Amino acid sequence: MKTIHLLLFIFLSWTFASAQKSSYKGIFETSDHVKINYKVSGKGEACIYVPGGPGQGYPSFELMGGSHLEKNMKMVYMDQRGSGESGTSEHYHLEAMVKDIEELRQHLKLDRVFLLAHSFGGIIAVNYAKKYPQHIKGLILANVTLHFLNNESVKEQIEYGNRLLVKENKTVPEDSLSGEISKISAALRKKRIGYKFLTEDIETIKKMEKIDSLHPRIIDFGMAVISKPKEYPEYYTDYAPVTKDIRVPVLIITGKKDKAVGTRHYQTFQFPHQKVVSIDGGHLLYYEKNRKFIHSVWNFVFRHHST
Repeated sequence: MKTIHLLLFIFLSWTFASAQKSSYKGIFETSDHVKINYKVSGKGEACIYVPGGPGQGYPSFELMGGSHLEKNMKMVYMDQRGSGESGTSEHYHLEAMVKDIEELRQHLKLDRVFLLAHSFGGIIAVNYAKKYPQHIKGLILANVTLHFLNNESVKEQIEYGNRLLVKENKTVPEDSLSGEISKISAALRKKRIGYKFLTEDIETIKKMEKIDSLHPRIIDFGMAVISKPKEYPEYYTDYAPVTKDIRVPVLIITGKKDKAVGTRHYQTFQFPHQKVVSIDGGHLLYYEKNRKFIHSVWNFVFRHHST
């Protein structure tokens, strides 16, 4: 009984101490002279957010529920180079994106942090954790892909797209998958239901688009990755195999209806110290299943904040 009371006291003390929030925005210049836009808000364990996209700015995550984390955490939001309100660069390679996170950590004088990544951001976050495990308290992977546009996820998207279009699903050769998903996506957009890969509710997309419209942003990084795959092959590499060598605590949050990265992709992850939380929702769990999402993150952070 004494143990229960002690744990409750520690948790309440931690929560109370974190209740007062502070917030500020800033810009820092990287070692190769790119200006990175960031925002720090909240009080508690420091957590750097790595956006998806590729090249999505941070406001949609922050303003669609991510900010609720700030009650117990110091959230550090960043626009990656070539994204959001950050500066452009001639160099968008993975090593630069990883180095930007490290230089932001140093700029903010943070020792060890949690890293929270969404969607495509998982590729960047996992590579940071691989290179700088000494600065990671825990890795939080929310609806992430570790193998961008991998065949298995694309096959699932094709099957789902055909179901939405009420078309028969046929076996597609692997060298024709990208062409087939492009055709299906175009047909879905024509019917104005292309959003269903992300969510079943059009209102969620409208809210995201409104936020994006109020926060003008550049998309150079995203365009570079999508339009120049031969120049940036590292973003199309399968990073699931390297997870077995990343020994930091890992929380995997996956959506049972997430067709954007696939509902089974997370099963390829092999982190030695991973916990999986499966939520009945799509790709944007931080908004549509916010309460479950927030408490899953808080529970993980509280469990590992002193490690």
